Amino acid sequence: MGRGCIAGPVVAAAVVLPSKIDFEKDPWLRDVNDSKGVAPSIREQLVPKIQSWAMSTSVGWASVEEIDQINIFHASHLAMIRAVQALSVAPKHLLVDGKFLPKQGFSMPATAVIQGDSQCLSIAAASILAKVWRDRLMGELDQQFPGYGFAKHKGYPTVAHTLALQKMGITPVHRRSFRTVSALALSP
Repeated sequence: MGRGCIAGPVVAAAVVLPSKIDFEKDPWLRDVNDSKGVAPSIREQLVPKIQSWAMSTSVGWASVEEIDQINIFHASHLAMIRAVQALSVAPKHLLVDGKFLPKQGFSMPATAVIQGDSQCLSIAAASILAKVWRDRLMGELDQQFPGYGFAKHKGYPTVAHTLALQKMGITPVHRRSFRTVSALALSP
């Protein structure tokens, strides 16, 4: 989560599904889908349900500094690797949202699934955990850096965010390697 943002870390989550999935017993599973299409209030309700239902869940992230050093693509893979490594139960096979797998870092077989968060329950559940975790963090950063609107735009390059950057300057949580931010850093 947060690949297109200009502030904050990039976040990934991992979820190991239980051996049996029963939509009749757990009807809330029908609400688990691509986090971008699930209302924020529903996402918040789903997090504890996913965490108590799954065999294991974890969240991994790559910092702003790491993003600026290795680029967002590699940083998002680093976040995925960290999430998988933090699981208490090792999966037998990984399903990874997207077109590409990290070149190294997984000790088990993995398959990339394009638009996986709308096709695979494990990826959808992970996308919800990652989105809620990152959104909460951006709320905390909003308190640390008032006036930027992080709680509202979550670090995406909205007009309001760009105007705040121009007015108040770059914070330590802004990604300096991103064009919107770097252009401000170079301007007099």
